[in-house]
Amino acid sequence: MYLCSCSLVNELALTARKMFADEAKSSGLVSRVFADKEAMMAGALQMAGEIAGRSPVAVQGTKINLIYSRDHSVAEGLDYMANWNMSMLQTEDVMKSAQASMEKKSPKTIAFSKL
Repeated sequence: MYLCSCSLVNELALTARKMFADEAKSSGLVSRVFADKEAMMAGALQMAGEIAGRSPVAVQGTKINLIYSRDHSVAEGLDYMANWNMSMLQTEDVMKSAQASMEKKSPKTIAFSKL
């Protein structure tokens, strides 16, 4: 077996070749592929509903930490996340989530804090 040493990103950028849905999914570039526009819109709305049903503090914190970690070293990202968690885990959302989990309730039934 022989392997190419260039990354997929480099290959796509340098060759400008088209990537089809099946390859994008198998390479992890996208998480799902849909048969048509209607199915895609339904899937996107379903995912948006799942995200909206979570704690806004947790969702916003996750977004901020993902972006920060992308642009910094692993050590810096972990340190930033630890500091973030020390302050943000003091909201009532953590207790509400833990209680719902123990009671086998859906996160959609929890009234989370507003940002």
